[in-house]
Amino acid sequence: MNAELLRFDGAVVRDPAIDVWLDAHGGELGAMAREGFEVMRGCGDEVRELLHDGCPVACLGDVPFGYVNVFTAHVNVGFFQGAGLRDPAGLLRGGGKRMRHVKLKARVDVDAASLKQLIEAAYADIKMLVENG
Repeated sequence: MNAELLRFDGAVVRDPAIDVWLDAHGGELGAMAREGFEVMRGCGDEVRELLHDGCPVACLGDVPFGYVNVFTAHVNVGFFQGAGLRDPAGLLRGGGKRMRHVKLKARVDVDAASLKQLIEAAYADIKMLVENG
């Protein structure tokens, strides 16, 4: 197992606190966050979730692969190992060693299919890293 993988204690199959969080973020931005997180939830039977640093995080077991967060004027759909993801649509932002995010803004169209592919790729990537080290 790769010792560098981030791990979070307390992830569960469905955390009711996340639905409360999502319900508290209404409007178009809240809907975007909910949609992104629902895609993460649907990636596989092994998906677990928790609130970390005040936002919903999706994990494979205890290893996080994605998160959503709502800000005043945008939503981030983020990936813990995003630097390694293929991004032919050029959606990813950030310059850190590992993490990347997609910034979604109200009334600005995003390539929903490409975003869904990024979420699914992040899940597949973390699954490969967990299973193969």
